Parts: sequence; C-alpha cells; structure tokens
Amino acid sequence: MTLALTQTRLLTVRSLRTLGRQPVFLAFNLIQPLLWLLLFGTVFSAIDRLPGIGDSYLEYLAPGVVAMTAMLTANWAGSDLIQDIERGVMDRTLSSPTRRGAIIAASIVYQGICMVILGLIVFAAAWLAGVRYPGSWVGVPVTIGLAVLLAAAFTALSDALAVLLRSQNALIGLSQFLTLPLSFLSSVMIAPSLMPSWVASAAKWNPLDWAATGSREALSASPDWALVGRDAAQLAALALVLAVAAVSAFRTYQRSS
Repeated sequence: MTLALTQTRLLTVRSLRTLGRQPVFLAFNLIQPLLWLLLFGTVFSAIDRLPGIGDSYLEYLAPGVVAMTAMLTANWAGSDLIQDIERGVMDRTLSSPTRRGAIIAASIVYQGICMVILGLIVFAAAWLAGVRYPGSWVGVPVTIGLAVLLAAAFTALSDALAVLLRSQNALIGLSQFLTLPLSFLSSVMIAPSLMPSWVASAAKWNPLDWAATGSREALSASPDWALVGRDAAQLAALALVLAVAAVSAFRTYQRSS
C-alpha cells in the first residue's frame, strides 16, 4: 500500500510539473465553462421567470457549469496515456514495478486537483457576475467535491478507453459522442419540471445530473443533506467501478502489445 501511494504521488507530481510548464491548459479548459456561464446566463436571463429556476438563471446555471466542466475536462484525461503509448513511455512503465492502479490513481488525483482550481475560478466568475448563494460557505466546497467525484469517474472512463483504443482521434470522437447526450439529458441548463417527461426520467440515471442536482441542493438555504449524500455516494460508486475497469484495461493492452 505504501509503495502504491508513493508511486501515485510521484506520477501525480510529474503531471503537475507538466501543467506548471503549460498553464495554458487550464486557461483553455476555462473558455467553454465561462462562455456557458456568462454568455448563456446573460442571454437567457429571462428564463428565471419560469418555474423551477429560482431568482436568477445565473444562480441556477453556475453549479451545473461546474459539473459540466468536470465532465468535459476529465474526458481528455486519456490523451496523456495515448501520448505515453505513442512515445513508448507506457511500455517502459508497465515493464517496471509501477503498479497499474497507481497510474490510474495518479491520473484521477491530477484531474481532481485541476477541477478544484477550475471550480473555484468558475464560482469566482459567478460571484463577480452578482451570484450569491445562501449556503455558500458549505455549498461551494460540497459542489466542488461532487465535481471532483464526477471528474474521477470520467477520468477513469477516459483512461480505460485510451488504453483500449490507443487512438487520439477515436478517443475524441467517442468522448464527444458521450458528453453531448449527457449534457442535454440533464438539468444543467433547465429545471426538470420544464423538461419532457422522458428527458426528466433519463436525467435520473445521468451522473452529470447527480452532480448538478446535489450541488444545487447543497447551495440552497435549507439543504436536504440526505439527497446530497445519495448523489455523492452514487458518484463515488461509479468512479470506483470505472477505476477498476481502467486498471483491468491494461491487461488487454499488454496481451495485444
């Protein structure tokens, strides 16, 4: 266990050093969520007159944007593994005593750190735009925590697909195929009461929606912590299952390499 934690730490530090040399990565990943938040939140401000939205559409949208940022950013996690495969780094790593679980764990921890930074920036932008939450002192860290769990799940999924596909183009195409339906089959942009019944039913099985609804509940004046805990537990269970699947994917990779 100690060896696995050490390996996870070293691999995470390696990724953070790469990020330190290329901070534009974070800036690139901020463009889309800030556009969603500020552009959509302003253009569609009249939506707050509809039931289920609340006092401000920006207030409704912000936690959903944090969750969406986690999903979209984590979907690119497998790109790093594909680069390592193409450069031969992965084969050298797998032939060393490095544990497969440490590779996936380091990827998840790295994406989690990035998500904390991105989440805080999104909330800062929302605050500058005038958004205030009654449960902000507890709700903001809980929202970011749910986003980290969502990022962990999609990071593991992206890593598994990267190891199996070994193609950047295939990974990008499949990621887009997954994220677009998940985005629109969720309450990120619109309240469930305003959705068609089949969309609202599908959203109940959508991990992106778990993070968004749990976040809004945590940021409310009187949170239902049982609901928040349920969403967190579902996200944690999904992340664990996908992490195990990602580790198992290395066996397929080694058999075919």
